[in-house]
Amino acid sequence: MKSRFPSLRTGPWDPALVAATLLIVVSIALGGASRQHIVRLALVEIAALPLLVIACARLIDSGAWRGHRFAVLLVAGVVAIPLIQLVPLPPAVWTGLPGRDQLVLALDLAGLEPGWTTLSLTPDRTGRSGLALIPPVAMFLGLIAAPHLARRLVALYLAAAVISMLLGAAQLASGGESLYPWETTSAGSVNGFFANGNHLAAYLLVMLPFAMALGAGSLRRAESRSLSLWLAAIFIGMVVIVLAAIRSRAGIILFVPVMLFSLLGAWFATGRRRPGVPFLLLIGAAGAGATAVATLSLQSILSRFSESASEGRLDRWPTVAQAAQDNLPLGTGVGSFDPVYRSVEPLAQLDSTFFNQAHNEYLEIWLETGWLGPALFIAFLVWGFRRAFSAWRGEPSTMRDLQRAATIGIAAVLAHSAADYPLRTVTMATLFALCCALLEIAPPARSSRGRAAASPQHREGSLAEAVLRSGS
Repeated sequence: MKSRFPSLRTGPWDPALVAATLLIVVSIALGGASRQHIVRLALVEIAALPLLVIACARLIDSGAWRGHRFAVLLVAGVVAIPLIQLVPLPPAVWTGLPGRDQLVLALDLAGLEPGWTTLSLTPDRTGRSGLALIPPVAMFLGLIAAPHLARRLVALYLAAAVISMLLGAAQLASGGESLYPWETTSAGSVNGFFANGNHLAAYLLVMLPFAMALGAGSLRRAESRSLSLWLAAIFIGMVVIVLAAIRSRAGIILFVPVMLFSLLGAWFATGRRRPGVPFLLLIGAAGAGATAVATLSLQSILSRFSESASEGRLDRWPTVAQAAQDNLPLGTGVGSFDPVYRSVEPLAQLDSTFFNQAHNEYLEIWLETGWLGPALFIAFLVWGFRRAFSAWRGEPSTMRDLQRAATIGIAAVLAHSAADYPLRTVTMATLFALCCALLEIAPPARSSRGRAAASPQHREGSLAEAVLRSGS
């Protein structure tokens, strides 16, 4: 008999698990750079296609997508922006858009008549940026189509974090460039699978609350208490040491709030019990790591903060903001930042380096998408606050533990994006999509037993929770 809920089929060879594992492995190995490495990025996109097809088939077949209408509409809106920007427009339309006067002037000086062109000033980059959305969209839809895979996928990301930290340690010890998967100008630094150590720091900050939640949550399962707690404690200690070795200012600053909220989430995972010796092990791991770092590397860490904080970024943000205002309300096109900024860069700021990203995701989104991007982001925040509120109110369970950890990870990435661009890497974008899917699949908390019958989304989440508990 054919199942009405194919998203709940379990088994060691679940096609969704195989496809999701393939995407995670390939995205981590080949998606750690933010610049356009066309071949590697194409391989990640191809690896995401099986999961995307399976997810869409299961969501449509089961009708489960109806319980996730708002989230699916948000994803559709994100995908629609680059597609809209690639629609050809007649000269009478695009020549009248804000910010196109220089392009019209250039054509006039060259003696050329304006022809049909896209809304995006760089359609080739916008097209590649649109294709780069395939992996995170596949991960998001894949998890809401197969929620029973949540714990396994998080475990895969935790294992990849450990491998990446070990690779970073080998890179630091080698002092050469042979162990770096990407071209780098910082030999001897700790990058792991990323091209930039800051992105590795963001990755570890996202995984920290998951490790603590799963470790503390094992206190509800006495048979696995010792191993899970010790693994979580070791992971925490490694993250503290690696963050210190990376010397990412954003990573070090964000570590304190991420750690505090992770401890809070871990306490919730224990059922809000009085902290005992096992729970204090997690706190001790973080404290021991921080003490060792302060003893051995404090001077080098402080030297990072004594450097110019802006590194030219703060000085360039007003130029980016002005360019965004000049191209409102539709923006310059997703992925167009580099050539657009070069066209407006003040001569006084020209030097041997180039400003390839705004190092402020919100400014860059505003420039590239106009008011469409900020509007979607506000809708995302509304969705996120509602789901986070339900996550922190819910009773302890494996799904709730993962959901609370996901809220911390999402907040860490959003905070880091104010001074960097972690989501411009496919690896971080896919992990971010996983965190968002975790928020979406868990059932909303109910304030009383007498509430009316649950919605389809709640019933699906309850089934997912039952399967997740049975699988763990």
